[in-house]
Amino acid sequence: MSMAAVKFGGVADRLGGLMSRAQALRLRSLAEEAYQPNQYARDLTSEEAERRIDALRAEIALANSF
Repeated sequence: MSMAAVKFGGVADRLGGLMSRAQALRLRSLAEEAYQPNQYARDLTSEEAERRIDALRAEIALANSF
C-alpha cells in the first residue's frame, strides 16, 4: 500500500489504526450513558471501538425498552 493511502486515511489505516476522534467521542458518551466508563480507553483500534459502540448502543436500547 502506498504511503499516501496510509497517511491520508487509506484502507490499512482505517482497518488497523486507532479509533477516530468521532468514534472516541461517541464511545465516551455512550459509556457514560450506560454507566460503564471502563468501556472507554484512549488506545482502542477502530474495530474494537466500533464493537464497543455497537454493544453499548444495544445495551442502552434494551434498558430503554423496560
